[in-house]
Amino acid sequence: MTDDRIAPSILAADFAKLGEEVDTVLAAGADMVHFDVMDNHYVPNLTIGPMVCQALRNHGVSAEIDVHLMAKPVDRLIADFALAGADWITFHPEASEHVHRSLALVRDQGCRAGLAFNPATPLDYLRYVMDEVDMILLMSVNPGFGGQSFIPATLDKLREARALIDASGREIRLEVDGGINAENIRAVAAAGADTFVAGSAIFRQAAYGTVVDAMRREIAKARA
Repeated sequence: MTDDRIAPSILAADFAKLGEEVDTVLAAGADMVHFDVMDNHYVPNLTIGPMVCQALRNHGVSAEIDVHLMAKPVDRLIADFALAGADWITFHPEASEHVHRSLALVRDQGCRAGLAFNPATPLDYLRYVMDEVDMILLMSVNPGFGGQSFIPATLDKLREARALIDASGREIRLEVDGGINAENIRAVAAAGADTFVAGSAIFRQAAYGTVVDAMRREIAKARA
């Protein structure tokens, strides 16, 4: 399995001081910066676009930026976020008319490509594009809003996805997003995840480093 990474979602950060927030959470030990991009069309919320990504790069953020597109259609946004400095771009198969083409577009733009799956979306798409994905993202809440509770059925789905990755023999990250905190991250890691998105569990706390450290300790228990 690849190394474990914690990817705080800036959806829960204080946008009045976003650059400072990202600097602080990275200094606290986070590995990646997660963008939850919502369009009020594919999901019932409107969040951020590529200008925010570019602004963080201009601010001096050098960590990997992990963009999760909850938007439809995706192809134009793929190109815009790649230009703005994204490293990873993940989208939902339902949001693309041609999933294989959209994955190829992400890679052609120099980014690593991922597919995201809602709680009730089966992993069947992967049968046909496993050699084109660098990341599989499982939503452990229904997309659209932060602060929701983790859906326990995600654990079985994580095990299914991990088995597919292992069978492929490829280095594919397995990310989980939604309701992740220090209380459940051990079970999530044990089920096969290696990349953990957390928003309010980190940004709504007084000391980011305390939460990140607690999460790492719980992940280590799952690996022991």
